[in-house]
Amino acid sequence: MSAVTSLEGTPPVAAVLTALPHSPSVWAQAWTRLRRDQLGMVALWVVLAFAVLVLLAQLQIVGADWQREVGTPFAPPHVIGRIADSAERASTSAPSGPLVDLSDVDPLAPRYQEWAERTAKVKTAAVTVKSPTLSFGADRMGRDVLSKAIKGAQISILVGVAAAFLATLIGTVLGALAGFFGGRTDDLLEWVYNVFTSIPYILLIFALAALFKSGPLATYFGNGVWTVVIILGVVGWTGIYRLVRAEYIKHRNREYVRAAEAIGASALSRMFGHILPNVSHVVLVQLSLHVVAFIKTEVILSFLGLGVPLDMVSWGTMLSEAQTELVQGKWWQLATATLFMATFVTAFALLTDALRDAMDPKLR
Repeated sequence: MSAVTSLEGTPPVAAVLTALPHSPSVWAQAWTRLRRDQLGMVALWVVLAFAVLVLLAQLQIVGADWQREVGTPFAPPHVIGRIADSAERASTSAPSGPLVDLSDVDPLAPRYQEWAERTAKVKTAAVTVKSPTLSFGADRMGRDVLSKAIKGAQISILVGVAAAFLATLIGTVLGALAGFFGGRTDDLLEWVYNVFTSIPYILLIFALAALFKSGPLATYFGNGVWTVVIILGVVGWTGIYRLVRAEYIKHRNREYVRAAEAIGASALSRMFGHILPNVSHVVLVQLSLHVVAFIKTEVILSFLGLGVPLDMVSWGTMLSEAQTELVQGKWWQLATATLFMATFVTAFALLTDALRDAMDPKLR
């Protein structure tokens, strides 16, 4: 009786467990470490700014009028100023002298001048006035280079990030299956991996691009942006698969995995709930590298006519157009596309390095 009465004042087990301190999760610890990295936070804000820019372009809020000819052909940036055309240069360089009165030769000469003035007024009223200078200049058709760069950011970032996520997803899942289970599963996936890696990377991309865009699969997939995403994602998973497979082989027999198995955790829980957070820094680094590589690959495909459709613009098509413009001394489209692409790629790489350091279990 005394033992029972002594337990009456003790709190229940649930209250005791609730009062115990809980360690933060893996993602909470990673976020805390990331906030301490000033360079990583700056890169995060730059990447988020580009993400907002892509979203606004997708909603047709910015960059929707990139096809409008708002300036004169090859209108320079504001920093250069207006460039006089050939007619103005000819008028300024014309020799000065006394004007000849054509009425003495042709009595209808005053009428000719009147008709010319009326025709000029009609043409001025019918034609939209185009700006001689723009903030970032214009291309050969008078389209705003800044609007093209914003719209090109939407396409290029969408292609690079979506294809990188697709390749990372395929490589991570297949690498986890092969490394965790081993045996026949590993042998089968290794055979598929060897088939893909036996073909040169760029030739495989060209073959799939020709098959998806002009072959029998063109009817089902068309000639859109997502076709490029599928091509790059299907081809680019092999490097991620090899690294993830090696990490899973190393981690599958560790103590924390065995402990999870002992308490009844399923195979999927051990693969993606326990091992994946400890190898996520490898996946993030490969994701960053693939985003950069896929943006560059999109430039090559667009240059060869196998990338985005002709009625769309990307950083790749801008760089392709800038090659001929650079010969004529028109450098602003090349500079703008390079500035946008370099800023995003650098910020994304720095952010991925910061995330890798924040999530690396050896640095906790």
